[in-house]
Amino acid sequence: MRMLVLWSALAAVCVPAAAVAEEVVTVHSGRIRGVTEDGVTAFKGVPFAQPPVGDLRWREPQPVRAWTSILEANAYGNDCQQTPFPSDAAPLGAEPAEDCLYLNVWIPETAEEGDDLPVMFWIHGGGFVNGGSSPEVYSGENFARDGVILVSANHRLGRFGFFAHPALSAEQGGAPKGNFAIMDQIAALEWIQRNIESFGGDPDNVTVFGESAGGFSVHYLMTTSAADGLFDKAIIESGGGRDRPTPSFVEAERRGVEIAQSLGVEGEGPEALAALRALDAETLEGGLSMATMGRVATIGPMQDSLLPVQPADVYESGGAAPVPVLVGANDADSFFFGGDLEAAYGPFGGRSPAAEALYDPEGTGDAAAVGTRISSDMGMNEPARYVASVLSGMGQPVWLYRFSYVAESIRDQSPHGAAHATEIPFVFDTVDAKYGDALTDTDARVAAETHAYWVAFAKMAEMALGGLPSVPQYDPDDPVIVEFTEDGPVVGPDPIADRLDFVKTLAGSSD
Repeated sequence: MRMLVLWSALAAVCVPAAAVAEEVVTVHSGRIRGVTEDGVTAFKGVPFAQPPVGDLRWREPQPVRAWTSILEANAYGNDCQQTPFPSDAAPLGAEPAEDCLYLNVWIPETAEEGDDLPVMFWIHGGGFVNGGSSPEVYSGENFARDGVILVSANHRLGRFGFFAHPALSAEQGGAPKGNFAIMDQIAALEWIQRNIESFGGDPDNVTVFGESAGGFSVHYLMTTSAADGLFDKAIIESGGGRDRPTPSFVEAERRGVEIAQSLGVEGEGPEALAALRALDAETLEGGLSMATMGRVATIGPMQDSLLPVQPADVYESGGAAPVPVLVGANDADSFFFGGDLEAAYGPFGGRSPAAEALYDPEGTGDAAAVGTRISSDMGMNEPARYVASVLSGMGQPVWLYRFSYVAESIRDQSPHGAAHATEIPFVFDTVDAKYGDALTDTDARVAAETHAYWVAFAKMAEMALGGLPSVPQYDPDDPVIVEFTEDGPVVGPDPIADRLDFVKTLAGSSD
C-alpha cells in the first residue's frame, strides 16, 4: 500500500494551489519516493538494472541490488551514452552516461494498489544512437490524468546497445547475443510485471508503444519469444514494417572487430574483450549520433539468438505476439535528401511515368514535394499498411492510422506535411511543452483528439470514444483508416491507397 508523506502543515499553508506532495512506494528492490503535483505523481530515475559499466558492459541487464533507505525518485536518471543530435525533435533533459538503465513512472495521484489501471510503456526513438526518456515532450503526466500509468525507460545506444565480437561470443557460450538494447527493453518490461501493481497498475493490461527506432523496437518485441507474456497491446509509430536490413551475426562480429581495431584493440581473445571494456565511454562512443552515422562505424540491430528472424518473416508465419495492434505513420514521414525529379522518381526506374501520374498529378514539378511523398510511402506508409494487412489476416485486431496535421507555427518549415516524429507531442498531449507561446487552439484540439485515441486503445483495445468517430478494425478487403487532420479525425478509405498499391509492387508482395 502506498504511503502519502505530506509537507509540514506550515509548508502546506504557504504553497500555491498546485500543491506538491511526496509518495513512497515499495518495489521489489526497495522503497522509492516520488513527487505529486497537480494530480499526478511522478517517480523518475528508478533503476531497473545494475549500471552496465565495467565488467557489465555488453552483458545482459543484471538485477538491481536492493537498497535499505528510501530512494529519492524526483529527477530523471542519466540518459544513455551518446553525442546529442543538435536538431533532435525531443532534446534530452538529462546528461548522457553509460550508467543509464533508469525508468520513470507517472500515476494518478489517487492511484492505489489494486486499482488495476492500464499501463503504457514508451520506447523512444533516435536511430538507436540518440534519444532517452527525459525529453519534456515524453512526460506521462497527461496519460496519468486520463487514468493510464505511463512508464518510460532508457536502453543502451550505439556501440553500447549493439555489439558483437568473437571474444564476446566466446564468453557468452552457445547462444551469442548482441542486441543489448532490446534486452534492456525486455528487462524494463519484466520490472513492470514485478512492480506495477504497487503503483495501482494492471500487469495484464500493458501496452508497448514507440516511435521510429522505438517503433522498430516494438516489431522486435512482437517477434521475439523473450518478450512473450510481457505486454498485451502494441502501438507502432513510424516503425516501418517490411524487412529492415540487419547484419547477420557473422557480419556483426566482423564489424565489431573493425571497430575494436579502430580503437587500437587487436586480437579476438579474452584480452581483447578486457581491453574493450577498459575503454572510457567517450572513446568507445566515438562521437556517434544521427548526424554522424554514415561516418562513424556502428552495428545496430542484428540477427542473433534473441532476434534470429526478420520481423516480417515472423508476421507472415503467424508467429507474432497475438495482441491488438495500432500501427501507422505520418504523411511526410521520411526524408528526401535533395536532387531533381529524376532522383525523386529513381526508385521506380522505367515506371517513372506511372509514378508521376500518382505523385504529381497536377504537374507542379516540385522535386522536394514529390521526393518526400515517395520516400515517406516507401519507408513508412506502405510498410505500416503491410503490417496491418498481414496481422489482420492472421486474425489479430489491428487499426491503421495516419497523422497529417502540422502545428500552425511550423507550417512554413514543413510545407509537405507532418514530418517524422512530429506526432509525438500530440500523442502525449505535451504540445504546450513543444510549442510554448506559439501553441494555437487548433494545435491543442488536435492534441487532445489524438491523445484520446491512444488512451482509448490502452484502456480497451478499441478506437472508439464518445464525441469522436469510431474507427473499425482494419480489413484488407475493405480497408478503412483514421487520419488525424486539421478538421479532426477522418475515418474512411485511405486517400493515398493508389500510391501505396503502386509502391507495394516494388516489394513484390501481394499483401
